[in-house]
Amino acid sequence: MLFTDRVQAGRQLGARLAHLAGQDVVVLGLPRGGVPVAAEVADALGAPLDVCLVRKLGVPGQPELAMGAIGEDGVRVLSEDVLRETGVPPDALARVEERERRELLRRAERYRGEGPPAAVAGRTVVIVDDGVATGSTARAACRTVRARGAARTVLAVPVAPPDWTRRLAGEADELVSLASPHGFFAVGQFYDDFAQLEDTDVIAVLRRAERRPSRPSTPSRPNAPAPDPPDGGGPGLDHEVGITAGTVRLGGRLTVPAGAAGVVLFAHGSGSGRHSPRNRFVAEGLNRAGLGTLLFDLLTEEEAGDRANVFDTGLLAARLTEATGWLRARPGTGHLAVGYFGASTGAAAALRAAAAPGARVAAVVSRGGRPDLAGPTLGDVTAPTLLIVGGADRTVLELNRQAQARLRCENRLSVVPGATHLFEEPGALETVTALARDWFTDHMAAAHV
Repeated sequence: MLFTDRVQAGRQLGARLAHLAGQDVVVLGLPRGGVPVAAEVADALGAPLDVCLVRKLGVPGQPELAMGAIGEDGVRVLSEDVLRETGVPPDALARVEERERRELLRRAERYRGEGPPAAVAGRTVVIVDDGVATGSTARAACRTVRARGAARTVLAVPVAPPDWTRRLAGEADELVSLASPHGFFAVGQFYDDFAQLEDTDVIAVLRRAERRPSRPSTPSRPNAPAPDPPDGGGPGLDHEVGITAGTVRLGGRLTVPAGAAGVVLFAHGSGSGRHSPRNRFVAEGLNRAGLGTLLFDLLTEEEAGDRANVFDTGLLAARLTEATGWLRARPGTGHLAVGYFGASTGAAAALRAAAAPGARVAAVVSRGGRPDLAGPTLGDVTAPTLLIVGGADRTVLELNRQAQARLRCENRLSVVPGATHLFEEPGALETVTALARDWFTDHMAAAHV
């Protein structure tokens, strides 16, 4: 497999298209499968997202084989080779086209309501799908966009056949594919998760894109200055804090951008604390997305010297719960949704704390974590949980799969290809940050409403 799912493919494609950042760009996804890919591209470029409505004209009896495609504004593309080889008569073609035009109009109303399509005249338009097979729908999309006056057209996909540029030569000003492997027979063969999407999935992606705060289009760096926070919600916070937990006092750093929908508490693992460079990297990425963070030491320096404490997930969970109570008692943060980000043994602590009665945790993310150490409490977790594991971290990956099978809440396992336990490979930690950002943004926004 080349890609875990459409979201991961979209993030890779967005990085490939970084040269378009800063231009007057609009991103159009081809429903249904191309929309989640396009959403990640739009996010990477800081560009608006819309759909480009096209419909494949499938051969009667062989609907997966395209004999052509149609688009909005009367665009029609036919594959003379397929029509000749299949012998589809004109009246059968007309019936298929009439049916697909009705479906195209239905989707336009469903996805956009009464709103008009995104304005493309004079702009650079990036057309995105989850892959190219015959190229009929991609060709129809390019022609639809050109008919609407686009100044420049870029057709971008994660995967396509080796001869795709020959097939689509002249249809777009730029053709971009992350891979063009030999042995190509279907787009889905290159995805681990290629689930069929419904209209509701497309609508949800479009609505999330409308709500998502703008972010810089350049890759995040550990020491990069954060942009101005989103409007509303009062002034932001960024200062050292002290948290009393039982008989000890724990140091921390609380950062809350103005207008934040929630705060993510970090549960460090393996004896590390609030100065962990990896968790600081992730926290700064969340701050740039308008999310608050609380980095704090779960253990005192003396306690951390005893390795038994590092694996005492009951103690770590209790400390996390006490920090959550401290945060909720503060006037400036008590109203915010709370999320947990756990690494290594800290992930087990986060899940144990989230499983406690009355925890009211909006979301949990585990990075290279040991959720299996949460034991029987896994079945009591109700917070949506994302497990992120490196593809090369095979032992931990298997432990996460076993733990996922015991979760009853909304959950997802995201594998970062080629990454080891500490995600030290180029781009690996950026991928972790983006996955966590989106998980918290989606679920905290819902909890905050």
